[in-house]
Amino acid sequence: MSFGGFNDNQNSAPMADINVTPMVDVMLVLLVIFIITAPMFTHALKLDLPTAQSAPAPEKPETITLGIDAAGKLYWNDQPVSSEELDARLAAAAGKQPQPELQLRADKSTRYQTIAEVMSAAQGAGLSKLGFVTDPKTPAHVQEKKEN
Repeated sequence: MSFGGFNDNQNSAPMADINVTPMVDVMLVLLVIFIITAPMFTHALKLDLPTAQSAPAPEKPETITLGIDAAGKLYWNDQPVSSEELDARLAAAAGKQPQPELQLRADKSTRYQTIAEVMSAAQGAGLSKLGFVTDPKTPAHVQEKKEN
């Protein structure tokens, strides 16, 4: 007893016809969706959009690099400067508008007292933007490759 029909002609060959009815149904549904949505792509609305006035972008302040080497010598934008001349330059920089940013670069073996004196002089001159510049730490495995 086999399933498949009440016909006594038992044909054991597989059915070779493709049923295209589901594919045609899907294509018709897609066609209807396209016909409905296509006019929406070409339809435009005339809108009176508001205009906005924005303030001009503020100009970036000048950056001053103040370097301190291991011996305590000072460098203003990579030019050697004495401590007396430093006070005059800090006062002149504090009077500028917009106020420049002072980036402090100190050698690893510089005494903290020297750094504190420079920071105090900058604050006393009226500079409020002070940043510290450091070298990024390299991972140990990269440092080993450099040594070899």
